[in-house]
Amino acid sequence: MLSAVFFGICFFASIIGVICGLGGGVIIKPALDAFHVMDVATISFLSGCTVLSMAGYSVAKSRFRGKSGIDRKIGLPLALGAAFGGLAGKWLFSCLLALSEDKNKIGAVQASCLLAVTAGALLYTVFKEKIVSKRVESRTACAWIGFFLGVLSSFLGIGGGPINLVVLYYFFSMSTKTAAENSLYIIFFSQTASLLSYIVTRSVPDFDIHILMIMMIGGILGGVCGKILNKKISDKTVGRLFIAFMGVIICINIYNIMIYLE
Repeated sequence: MLSAVFFGICFFASIIGVICGLGGGVIIKPALDAFHVMDVATISFLSGCTVLSMAGYSVAKSRFRGKSGIDRKIGLPLALGAAFGGLAGKWLFSCLLALSEDKNKIGAVQASCLLAVTAGALLYTVFKEKIVSKRVESRTACAWIGFFLGVLSSFLGIGGGPINLVVLYYFFSMSTKTAAENSLYIIFFSQTASLLSYIVTRSVPDFDIHILMIMMIGGILGGVCGKILNKKISDKTVGRLFIAFMGVIICINIYNIMIYLE
């Protein structure tokens, strides 16, 4: 039963993740937290691996077909910055785990940060037509922006999610679908770096390999379906889906904060 629930969450989250560029983790992480069947470190690790599998599939598929919307001059510095940010985010998370005796407090911190990020992304999306966006071209600036996104991605265990899209909208004036594709590219690099850090530092938490496989299969299948659906819907519909699920995620995080602080 638990396996079926985990599969369903990852499958559904990855469909939305690919369509909107959220990465899926922004839905998977808080949804699994709400069940309270694992500690926060294990959920962060499993969520990160699932997001990596989905993002990896999506990036590979785009490159194989030769229809990538990624601008190398911008995308590569962003991705490399995100990789180093992923390492920094993993280090920050490990430090907080080591310093805190109550792991629930870490869960509350993650949920609070995710709530703030999601609420900010929702507000920006609603009012973005009134906000003048930029066109950053400096590779150094791109690398630092990517680093910031990587830190959040790794620390929160969400892949990057809404903050990636907001940053890509504002700093690079990208369309919704182009931002979604570039977001997945950044997520792939940041989560790869985070996973390698887990392995090198031997800090991989104890987990059920069966659950991980179920989650990764759900993530990849969701990525496949998301790619198909993404071709059939407009930018406007993608924007509406994004706003709707930001509202859902905000509610889940408020619930998680209350439970963790009990």
